[in-house]
Amino acid sequence: MSKLYFLRHGVAYMPDEWKGDNDELRPLTDEGIAAMKREAKYMRDALKLKVDRLITSPLVRAHDTARYVAKALKLDLDESKLLKPGFDLQALDELLGKSDDVSNIMIVGHEPDFSRTISQLIGGGDVIMRKGGLARVDLQSRKPLRGELVWLLTPALVNA
Repeated sequence: MSKLYFLRHGVAYMPDEWKGDNDELRPLTDEGIAAMKREAKYMRDALKLKVDRLITSPLVRAHDTARYVAKALKLDLDESKLLKPGFDLQALDELLGKSDDVSNIMIVGHEPDFSRTISQLIGGGDVIMRKGGLARVDLQSRKPLRGELVWLLTPALVNA
């Protein structure tokens, strides 16, 4: 059984606060960076997460979030366009098909995609992923893709 960790990117500048034209380049705020560094340390020291593969959306705010986690957990960082906004169960299935050789995968991405995908994956319910939120879903089946929500942590719970 695989463990999937869904990490929503940290606090980024709001689109109306940021001066850039390309939303894909919108970065984390200074507070968002500090919170993600604390959360990454919490993942390593308190949760003692064992992750085999870390995959991130290519958008700057997600990529930077994943970079802090990769450093804390001593992982290589992979990037996938499948995690860009619009991510869904079909994209998750494709992503998992490229990761058959590993059992603990963390993906870093966006809302509302993660909340909706987790809800569908577990067969319903309302899941809300806060910025910096982390969820663990244990896969029970690949065909059809089904899992069980084991926990959902808000940034406040991990002192981020």
